Amino acid sequence: MTQVPTLLPWWLEPPPGGAAAAGLSGIEAKARAARFGSNRFREGQEKPLLLQYLGRFKNPLVLILLAASTVSALTGEITSFVIIACIVLLSVTLDFVQEYRANAAAEKLRQSVSVRAKLLRDGKPLAVAVLDVVPGDIVLLAAGDLIPADGIVLEANDFFVKQALLTGESYPVEKRPGVPPNTATELQDAGNAVFMGTSVISGSARMLVVKTGAHTAIGDIADSVSRPSEPTSFEAGARRFGMLIMRLTVLMVMFVLLVNTFFHKPWLESFLFAVALAVGLTPELLPMVVSVTLSRGALRMAKKHMIVKRLAAIQELGSMDVLCTDKTGTLTEAKIRLERHVDAQGRPSERVLELAYFNSFFETGLKSPLDEAILAHRHIDIGAWKKIDEVPFDFGRRRVSVLIDNGETRWLVVKGAADEIVGLCARYEAAGADRQLPLDDAALNAVRDQYHALEEDGFRVLGIAWRQAPPDHPHAVVGDESGLVLAGFAAFLDPPKASAASALAALDRVGVAIKIVTGDSDRVTRHVCAQLKIPVKGLLTGHEIAQIDDHALQAGVEAANLFCRVNPAQKERVIRALKARGHVVGYLGDGINDAPSLHAADVGLSVDSAVDVAREAADMILLQHDLHVLHAGVLEGRRTFGNIMKYILMGTSSNFGNMFSMAGAALFLPFLPMLPTQILLNNILYDLSEIPIPLDKVDAGEIRNPRVLDIDFVRNFMLVIGPISSLFDFLTFYIMLVVLHADEKLFQTGWFVESLCTQVLVIFIIRTRGNPLKSHPHPILMATSLGIVGLAALLPFTPLGVHFGFVPPPVTFYFILGVMVLVYLFVVELAKQRFYRWAVARGMSCGR
Repeated sequence: MTQVPTLLPWWLEPPPGGAAAAGLSGIEAKARAARFGSNRFREGQEKPLLLQYLGRFKNPLVLILLAASTVSALTGEITSFVIIACIVLLSVTLDFVQEYRANAAAEKLRQSVSVRAKLLRDGKPLAVAVLDVVPGDIVLLAAGDLIPADGIVLEANDFFVKQALLTGESYPVEKRPGVPPNTATELQDAGNAVFMGTSVISGSARMLVVKTGAHTAIGDIADSVSRPSEPTSFEAGARRFGMLIMRLTVLMVMFVLLVNTFFHKPWLESFLFAVALAVGLTPELLPMVVSVTLSRGALRMAKKHMIVKRLAAIQELGSMDVLCTDKTGTLTEAKIRLERHVDAQGRPSERVLELAYFNSFFETGLKSPLDEAILAHRHIDIGAWKKIDEVPFDFGRRRVSVLIDNGETRWLVVKGAADEIVGLCARYEAAGADRQLPLDDAALNAVRDQYHALEEDGFRVLGIAWRQAPPDHPHAVVGDESGLVLAGFAAFLDPPKASAASALAALDRVGVAIKIVTGDSDRVTRHVCAQLKIPVKGLLTGHEIAQIDDHALQAGVEAANLFCRVNPAQKERVIRALKARGHVVGYLGDGINDAPSLHAADVGLSVDSAVDVAREAADMILLQHDLHVLHAGVLEGRRTFGNIMKYILMGTSSNFGNMFSMAGAALFLPFLPMLPTQILLNNILYDLSEIPIPLDKVDAGEIRNPRVLDIDFVRNFMLVIGPISSLFDFLTFYIMLVVLHADEKLFQTGWFVESLCTQVLVIFIIRTRGNPLKSHPHPILMATSLGIVGLAALLPFTPLGVHFGFVPPPVTFYFILGVMVLVYLFVVELAKQRFYRWAVARGMSCGR
């Protein structure tokens, strides 16, 4: 009987042939890309353009309208069918083209800051987009990198990986070359394999790519591990806005159908009228206006040194009222210098410098600015010392240890946060390594006074300690970090950034509060705040945060603006607590462990020099580590939000008022107040007039404070402005029926012209909270709006107007129309001013 071989996981199999040390050739890489496809979870996520275009016709209202017009064509109404079909086609095409161009521009910007992998191609290092990684590639990995595919470790140097995404295990796992035992059939046991989406915590390695895209471990479970992100404040508001419009539309359409049925009007014409009314009520251009406005905002922000990866984040940046950031590089220059190296008694010590140098030199994790400052301070001859092992830095321990040997003795050298290091020491050096004294209570207090004094002078302080290890001690583990001998302290200076004070003041003037969230001590942070004249309103330490629950933290974060000695998990808790208090929170981070906080914030911000993990998690990338760049981005976000709000307020006031009048007219008119084709033409012409809104200027007062999409504000605005529009519509009805004695066609023509003129021209009133004569619209918006009004006035005199059922109105009508429009705009302006005064008095002000 033949034995069926057992299928083993790929990491148990020997490396496939062709794993050349020089990597793939460029020609072979292209061939494999064609064979295996791009390195993404799901192939074909980007639909062909034709399918994207056809997808626009899935709108239920559009489908019902086309079906109903088809039925009318079968009953002989060919002209109505052709007109409706053309208008629908024009509307959908306009929407698709504008949004496609906007998204293409935004995608080009995103690609400029996409994560890249360092490969060997043709024997030379080459940075390529992660999407272009193929099986057989040799990838060079270092601390801070995201692993671009599944593969086998070929070489490793103290290589630790965080793979919590797959295994749930939060501690780093060491990876080494070599095939593991056959029992290693689970991910967490695969000591020679690395997996796509996990991140390098420390060390370096070369890996051979075995699986890419959907064939990776994360690709297999992509649906289960990908959680939908929490809706942003704008998305939540937009959802509520959609529900408001849907309810109004359903109620109005049902009302029209019931009235027309009661008066025994033709059912097909009534149905088409009701559906056209629903189309007129629906702000179908809103997605396009949002996309175009956001993409233009992204292009303008790129000129101001900010690259937008997620378009919706522009609105969140404009709504942001709290920014959480570390002080290093944001408030300080990030040009750290080692200023002092002293023993436990505060005397200058060359031994402290030597031990700190050994630790930083042999450490293989991502070098911190403090490590770089130590190595740059002075060259120290390593001599016969070599590294045996390492315990990498992590934010829980806040220290790093290296086990070193010179052939005669073996030491464990530990460097880390001063309070952590002192707490692990049992003795201290009094006069060099030869004289060691017990670290009793008196000595401990004296030692703490030493490094506290340094911190109060603005120095960042690291503790330096060591211990003797047995000559045969093979590995360093966390348990070895006890009973240490305190050598002393290394003190670093990071001067405040000259531009920080003015940038903070600028952000404060536009309503953005800064919360400093740092791993440094409170003494150092207070010193920097004093130099920058930042008032300390309240302080929470990591120790205090660990002792309280989320409800207590929510109360604490409101009053505090300094959060010191916090680890990454506590940073995330602070952000979520601020969000629970109703704030729109931004987070600026660039480190390995900043990804959770970047995800948790409403808008995640990083810098171009950040590690891959942070850049991938961020929504926006600052090309300059400067808060002035962020300030400019905030203002741009508010301009974008302001233009989107113009369209929303237009659609829920004047446009809604006209549609409401249409439904009301069905109560007393023996005919339809406007034909379905006329409603749709009215709607498409109105939409054309609104297309330049993304180009429009936004008043300075509109960007002075953060705002969010407040549906209560929108609803109240609609209830104030909408009835004014309806009032003038009913006045038009009176003039047409009583003064001009209009028949059915003249009535429909007159109201078409009046309704389009009022709802287009009112944009010049609604677009600003101030005086419309002082706030000038964009020239293209003005030209388009006036052009549409002129077209509406002339259309009844053209041959095309005959097909829509129009007849030329008398000259008297246009004279009356001119007076009515001027009075209408004047009344709307008065109502608008009173509404904003009322809204501000009640603290609404569109969101804040």
